[in-house]
Amino acid sequence: MYRRPYLEWFDRVALPPRYRVPDFSKFSNQDDVSTIEHVGRFLAQCGEAICEEALIVRFFPLSLSGSAFTWFASLPPDSVSIWADLEKELHKYFFAGKHEMRLTDLTALRWRNDESVPDFIQRFCDIRSRCFSVSFSDGQLAELAFQGLLPVIKEKFSSQEFKSLAHLV
Repeated sequence: MYRRPYLEWFDRVALPPRYRVPDFSKFSNQDDVSTIEHVGRFLAQCGEAICEEALIVRFFPLSLSGSAFTWFASLPPDSVSIWADLEKELHKYFFAGKHEMRLTDLTALRWRNDESVPDFIQRFCDIRSRCFSVSFSDGQLAELAFQGLLPVIKEKFSSQEFKSLAHLV
């Protein structure tokens, strides 16, 4: 197996006791999985190995396949020395933003006549989960979702303050 010289020191890091290397979800850039989702899932799958940065870098290629693995194997020597570098390079190369939603997508969301309030809130949450670079409190999310409800409902509950989406439902 061809070994990248700059990754050799990662191979000398010991695994935690009784640690079993996970069967990582694979990222190939061929489906609707964003780099942000993949990195989050990868780090969650690392488990207790996440405490050792060298293990994260060592395991990351195991989570790649197809063109993503080819990209990793073709990284120039010394271009990656820490996890932050590797993650940054992955996002720079593969993240096109096509999966990311914006604040305007949330504010433009309106309740459809053919859906229940819980269904609208679920649709709202689905879009919110794709707003990677936007951060809201629970109350702010509830207020945004409330603004998407029908005027007659908004008028009826306008005096109420909703602390979360669950409270709104």
